[in-house]
Amino acid sequence: QVQVVESGGGLVQAGGSLRLSCAVSGLRFIINYMGWFRQAPGKEREFVAAIKLTADTPHYADAVKGRFTISRDSAPNTVYLQMNSLKPEDTAVYYCAAGWGNIYTDSTMYEYWGQGTQVTVSS
Repeated sequence: QVQVVESGGGLVQAGGSLRLSCAVSGLRFIINYMGWFRQAPGKEREFVAAIKLTADTPHYADAVKGRFTISRDSAPNTVYLQMNSLKPEDTAVYYCAAGWGNIYTDSTMYEYWGQGTQVTVSS
């Protein structure tokens, strides 16, 4: 059984930092992409960042480029999202996802999802 476990959300003041972690268990192979999406109240889920695990190639949404960094761990199917210079508009539930495809910005590409972790940035 595949499980996606996220951790690291919380409450932070604007300008602060948080680090999210995500680990996928139950897979026999290294998955192709792991990504982060977020959903704010009343808004659609949106792409934040993704990384191709076999190539260590990161990708970012324009809204977070230069502030967020996605990285992989030496442990298989484990990634982090370092979030710096946080803004109130970053407030959302952040979801980790893992998929075998290549269209990393498309949420439907990802087969496995975590339960989400709340990130709240106060002004």
